[in-house]
Formats: sequence, structure tokens, C-alpha cells
Amino acid sequence: MTDQRELAAALREAVRGEVDLGVTARALTTMDASNYRRIPLGVVAPRDADDVAAALSVCREHGVPVVPRGGGTSIAGQATGTGIVLDFTRHMNRLLSLDPEAGTAVVQPGLVLDRLQEAAAPHGLRFGPDPSTHSRCTLGGMIGNNACGSHSVAWGTTADNVRTLSVITARGERLRPGPGWAGAPAGLRELVEGELARLRTGFPDLPRRISGYAVDALLPENRADVARSLCGSEGTLAVLTEAELTLVRAPRARALAVLAYADESGAAQAAAGLLPYRPLTVEGMAADLVPSAADLPRGGAWLFVEAGGDTEAEARAAAEAIVRAADVVDALVVTDPARQRALWRIREDASGTATRMPDSSEAWPGWEDCAVPPARLGDYLRDFRALLAGHGLRGTPYGHFGDGCIHVRIDFDLLTEPGVARFRRFSEELADLVVAHGGSLSGEHGDGQARAELLPRMYGAETVALFERVKGVWDPDGLLNPGMLVRPAPLDTGLRFSPLPREPVDVAFGYPADAGDFSAAVRRCVGVAKCRTTSVSGSAVMCPSFRATGEEEHSTRGRARLLHEMLAGEVVTDGWRSTEVRDALDLCLSCKGCRSDCPVGVDMATYKAEFLHHHYAGRRRPAAHYAMGWLPVWLSWAARTRTAGAANALASVRPLARLAKRLGGIAGGREIPRLAAEPFSRWWGRRPTPAAGEGPLVVLWPDTFTEHLSPSVGRAAVRVLEAAGLRVALPPTLRPRSGGRVGDARSRSALSLLTARRGRVCCGLTYISTGQLDRARAVLRRTLDLLEPVLAADAPLVVLEPSCAAALRTDAPELLHDDPRAAQLASRVLTFAEALERLAPGWTPPAVNRPVTGQTHCHQHAVLGDAPDRRLRAAAGLTGELAGGCCGLAGDFGFEEGHEEVSRACAEEQLLPSVREAPEDAVVQADGFSCRTQLEQLGGVRGRHLAEILAQALDEEA
Repeated sequence: MTDQRELAAALREAVRGEVDLGVTARALTTMDASNYRRIPLGVVAPRDADDVAAALSVCREHGVPVVPRGGGTSIAGQATGTGIVLDFTRHMNRLLSLDPEAGTAVVQPGLVLDRLQEAAAPHGLRFGPDPSTHSRCTLGGMIGNNACGSHSVAWGTTADNVRTLSVITARGERLRPGPGWAGAPAGLRELVEGELARLRTGFPDLPRRISGYAVDALLPENRADVARSLCGSEGTLAVLTEAELTLVRAPRARALAVLAYADESGAAQAAAGLLPYRPLTVEGMAADLVPSAADLPRGGAWLFVEAGGDTEAEARAAAEAIVRAADVVDALVVTDPARQRALWRIREDASGTATRMPDSSEAWPGWEDCAVPPARLGDYLRDFRALLAGHGLRGTPYGHFGDGCIHVRIDFDLLTEPGVARFRRFSEELADLVVAHGGSLSGEHGDGQARAELLPRMYGAETVALFERVKGVWDPDGLLNPGMLVRPAPLDTGLRFSPLPREPVDVAFGYPADAGDFSAAVRRCVGVAKCRTTSVSGSAVMCPSFRATGEEEHSTRGRARLLHEMLAGEVVTDGWRSTEVRDALDLCLSCKGCRSDCPVGVDMATYKAEFLHHHYAGRRRPAAHYAMGWLPVWLSWAARTRTAGAANALASVRPLARLAKRLGGIAGGREIPRLAAEPFSRWWGRRPTPAAGEGPLVVLWPDTFTEHLSPSVGRAAVRVLEAAGLRVALPPTLRPRSGGRVGDARSRSALSLLTARRGRVCCGLTYISTGQLDRARAVLRRTLDLLEPVLAADAPLVVLEPSCAAALRTDAPELLHDDPRAAQLASRVLTFAEALERLAPGWTPPAVNRPVTGQTHCHQHAVLGDAPDRRLRAAAGLTGELAGGCCGLAGDFGFEEGHEEVSRACAEEQLLPSVREAPEDAVVQADGFSCRTQLEQLGGVRGRHLAEILAQALDEEA
């Protein structure tokens, strides 16, 4: 058995990069995006090739396996291992050179594909292969798997675009593989020259043959290309340290033809016939994977066929020619780049979307990317469907129809012995079916553990034995990624689900989409790592903490992995008391961006609240949980005792403010927000009673922030809602024991004062975000009691603070899953813009006629949606788009001690630059109190709620 302390000491002495054999590092790398799980000994982040050689030397001396790892998005298990994981994403992630004239680039293995594309684009160049994970997959991983992507019909696989490689063998030999036997280890040429007949006849000729070693690339007629033969070897032969790549000339303009067919068989049969038109892509997808709102032509399946040209007109003409040649149900040609990107996102998210069936049951990889000759794809799909039905399984194919490569997630039961046995039987029968159609077990993602055991069915025992001899030449000690590709572990062992608890975990939230099972909620993360993108476009949010720190543990995937290991109990052994999980979740902003932006809807904000609830059960909490978690109580006391002025005065005295912040766990660099001199409800109580109107009644929610910190938002909302003809009331503050009707927070009879119970409504957000779920339940139940007259009157609730609206719409019914009133309340919640659009459709807003800047609130984006807001802004003449991302304050997050740096980094990502770069006359919109506070404290800018913007315009018109 390896002595971990001795190994760690030896690695730290030899390697200049980071060496981490701790719990967190190991837990984060137990899995990739496959069904498999292995517990490594630790992680090394080498700084350069010398570090790689040093790490290999130490591991060889200790007999420890080595697993090279890029973005960790492999789907066959090849990025998992039991030894030392080499993480190239931290340091060896640079573009070393780019030669536009030669059309080449030299990269390190940890470089993310999108970074290369961004550097090449100004020169009219790009790297041809582009997997759907292009925003986070690395070039090293692409070379290891021989990745392809949607443009392979035009530009081939990664192997087609590699010139030379720099590698280090397990025994420390540094080689530079390329054509003409360059960089071949001793014995490889002799081995190949003794097997020429087998190499010429034993390998299927199809565009997406990724399975096995590409030994046929070493044939004389294939230029004896050693670099090409290493592509797809999954880190089992040598460790890549550098690669020289060929770039392709990108078309100046593109047009996307979306061709609709009745079903995927029709689309599959048509795909091969489009290849003579030289398309850039021929991608297929069925209706099961498409969101209901997707803007696609009518049909049951689609081909995404991209055409290029020197001009938009030329590209459109090429796309229209393809449409004319295709026998389609319907078609759409798109030349607008933004709309093309939106359509492509539907296809790219399919690998995650397919993990959940329409009925919320789970589906998994395992037979993710078989490939057959394109002309046989339709027949293959029919046989594949029949095989699925014969085993009682479901799956929706999609993928690279033009190359005959099909992706599919299947609803295997990988939690029970009978289910795993069926997984094996199906895998064996499907392997035979693929071979019968002249196909390859892998058409893109590699064999790994998922398919390598079945390679003899495709190649025969003798060719597989040849693969083992090749492995022996390159890696005679079997040090590199053992258990993959050759001498593989059985496909039904080491499944990542096996160590999870079989009985549901006792939790507070209801997890309705996961049948109340917290383990199933955590299993949602399949590792496709969309959360690891370093930039976001449009209104996307996920994952701001990862973008701020670049650390895997601060990504949604990383946190989900730690929760998985917490439930498994083998690496993270302290359960809910785990400090490793707590520390990773500490920098989660609870922005809920993952709830909408993650393809499988991971909701880390809810998981964080759940964890904190258990972690601090019966224990003292951080000071900030009391100071800011109980904010509604403290602010209510200040309002009741009319001490807001005194509190503001004391907060302006620096020594007292420093003491208060220290006691409250508030970051020293933060200013304590000023309390309003007059709370919103007090203003409401003294305003003249408006004339009774005939419009619909709305109940305006006096959230904590509007009530005590920014009552101007509430006053403005009343002004606008009433101008639109709506009747506005506030929720009752008294609950008569005999029931009652909707109150306006000021009509109180003597009898009601004697018999009623007093209180104020609250969404419980501050308690939920700090994991004080028992208190949140109590607050929400009191709120439901107070709102019974509102619910009985069928009146909508207009909530001005997006985070409070999101809490009422999602958190409340999930936390009070045993109280039907919570779901009833959630169905009544309207945002300010939704209320105007639904209840006053004929009202015309005042003309502001100015550009707008700011940021869409992250909860608005993730939970509520902002389409009504966009339409309202447009109607008011507010031009431009709001930024995405998260402001970084995120309720209490940015105020907490230890969070200030990340909070500022999040604000500097999109919010503050968007405001700085806006026209001088731009209106700064920020509907959330946190967003406005962040703008004021970090940018010196006053942001305003949309209600305030419209109210001012109304006053100016009057």
C-alpha cells in the first residue's frame, strides 16, 4: 500500500506546481462526466514539462498510476483513476504561439478550446473540431479522446488537425511524435511492420472510428504518423505537454438551415444525402430534447445544417440550396449570428438535457456515441430503437447525423443489481448491433471503461492483443491510466452510484423534481461542466464564484461532487458536519444561476441552504447568520421603536461601525446601508385614501428591503400600478381568528385588535439563504396565516424585490411541501412587469426614451424570467440590453467577512463595466436592493428599480 505522506513529501520536493493529497482535491476528481468513479490519491498541477517529468518519476518510484486530466468532461470514465491526477488546467493552459500565415498554433494541454478560437478568430482562422463542451474542454483532453464536434463533416476529427506533439513517456523519455516515424519509441516500428496486413484490413473505414488505438495511422500509406496514432489513446501511452495544431480558414459568413422531419429516422436517412452540398455541419436532434419555447420549425426531429460563404447572401444561398434538396416537413434559414447562437445552444445543451426524461426520471451515458457509416444511420436507428424497446429502456438519440455518430442517454437503472445486469446485457447486444452495421463502438468520446471491454467484438481478439502490445511499447510498467482502453476494468464495476445511500436522506426541502430524494438531486450533476466557463454571454449567470476564483471547488460541478462524496462517505467522512463541503459552499452566492443555466437544473442555492441547516443544527452559527439572517427582525425592531435615525447616526461613527461590523461578521470594507427614516408601510398608512377604482385588485408585497431600506421603490410602484388602473392593497398585518377579507394594513376594528394575531408577511429569504430552515418554515407559516384572506380573494401578489419573488415562487413551496397554501401562494406571485402586462394590458407606459444599462437580477433570470420586463422597457422607450452575471453582493453574501474580494470580482465581471461603458444619458436599472447597493458602494452610481424609472416619467408627463 502506498504511504500517502511519503508520496506527498516526495512530490512536493520534486514538483514546483501544487501538490494536494487532501480530502477536497481527491473528492473533486473522483468522477468525470461518465457513470464511473475512482478515488485518486491526490492531484498535481504541474507548472511545465519539467514538473510533469518529475511527477512521473516520483510516481514510477512509488508504483503509483498517473491520470492526465483536462476539463474532466470525458464520458467514458477515462479521466478518473486511483493514482495521481495531473491537472493541466491550472498552469499548463497557455497558447504558446499562433502563426496566421502558416495556419498553425502551439498549445499546452490545459488550454480551453474557446481560448484558442478567440485568439484565432481575428485572423479568420479557427480550430476545426468543436465539441459541445467547447467553452470548458481542453485541447489535451480533445487530443486524448480524438474529439470531433459538430463541424467534423467539414474539418474532421482532432487527429486530422494535429501536426506534431510533445510527450513524456512513463519512464521519462521526451519525444516529439509526428509523421515519418518521428518521435516513435523504440520497438514501435518493428511491431507495426510485422502487422501490416492486419492494419490494412482490420480497421473499419468510417469517418468517426474513435475506438481502439489508431495503429493504422502508422501504415506507410498514412505517412507513419506517430502523432496521429496517439490521438484517442486516452492518456494511456504518454503524457502530452505541448501540441502543434493546424487551423482552418473560417467562412466569413454562415447561414443555419434548420430542417424539420417527422422523426429522427427520417432525419437520419436524409443526412447522408446532404453531404455532397459540402455543409459545415449536419447535426440531428429529436423533439424530446427541445424546450417547449424553442423557436424551431414544426416537426418531430431536426437537422441543423450550416453553410458558409464569403458573404451573408452567399451563405444564405448555399443554405437555401440545401433546403431545396432536402425532403422536409418544414425548414428555417437563419443568418443572424445571435439567433444562430441561440439555436445552437439548444443542441449543445442536449448532453445535459437528455439526462432527465420528460417525466423527470434519470438517464445516463454509457452508449453515448456509437458511429456507423452515414448511409446506414437510418437503418441502424430503427434497430437501435427496437433493441431499446426489447430491454424496456428509453433514450432519445441526437448528435452528428452527417457522420453517422449518435449520442443518447438511456434510462438505465444503475442503482440495483438487476438494473446493472440489464445494463451489461444491453451493452453487449448493442455492441454487436453496431458492429453488424459496420460501425465503431465510439465515434467521439473514446472507449474508457464504458466500451473498452467490448472492443474484441469490434476488432477481434488478435487486434485487441495488438493494442496491448502497443501499450507495452509505450508504457511497459502500465503506469498511465490503467484500466482504460486495454486490459480494461469491467464496464459494470466502479459505477459512481454504488456508494450512495439507498434510502432517501432526511432533508428539509421537498425536492419535488427528484421525488423528495436529496441523493437524486445531487445525482443531477453529470459533469458536463457548463458551470466552468470563464465568461458568460447574454443574460447567463452561472457560475460567478468559479469565474471569480477559477477553482473547481467553487464551480457548481465541484460543489455537487463534494456533496456526492459526502453522501458516499468514503472520501468525505464527516457527513453534514464536513468542513470541506462547508468551505466549498461558503463562496456560493446562492444566485440560483445554475437552476436555469445548468442543462440538468442543479440548484446549488437550495443544496447550500440544506447543508447549512444540517451542518449547524444544535451548534453556534457564524455571526453573520444572526446579524443578517435575522435582518427582518432587527429592522422591524428599529421601525417599531422609531430608532432608524439613531442607528444611522451610530453607523456613521467609524469606531462604532467597525465594532458593529466585527461583531456582526460583516466585511470591514463594507458600508452599513442606511435605514429609511419612514418605512414604506408607515407612508402607506398616512397617504390619502385613493378613490376606489374599478381595475383589478393587486396586493403589493412589502418585502424587508422595500419596507425598511428603499421605500421609494414601493412608493413608485404604487404610483405606477394605480396609474395603470389597478387597485393596490397591502397584505393584512392582523389575522382575525374568524378569518376575514383582504385588508389594506390600516383598517382595524376594536374587536379585531382584541382578537387578532399580529404580524407581517415575510418570504423567509434571509433565513433560507443562511440555512436557518426551521425559522424560515415558521416565518412562512405565519405569512400564510396572514395571507389566508388574500388567497381566498384570489388576488395576485406583486413582489418588487426579485429575490423575494423567487423565494415565494420556488423556495416556499419546496420548503413547505406539506402545506398546499404555499403552492397556492407561489402561483399568485407576479413581478412588477408581469402585473402590468397581465392585469393592465391596455395601459401605455410613459415614454422615457433613453438608453438603459444595468444588470438583470440573477434570481429574475434563473427563476422568474424577464421577458415581460423586456417588453415593458421597450414600450417605455428604454433601449439596450441589461448585462448578465451576478452583482456579487447577492443578499448577505457580499457583506460577509471573507467574501469581499469575490464579491468585487463578480461586480467587475459585467455589472460595473456595463455601467461605465454606457452612454452618459443612460438610465441605470437595478431592480434588486443588493444590485443597487453594489452599484452605489463600488461604482458610486445610483441604480433605480424599473418602477422608479416609470414613476419619474409619469411625474414628468403630468
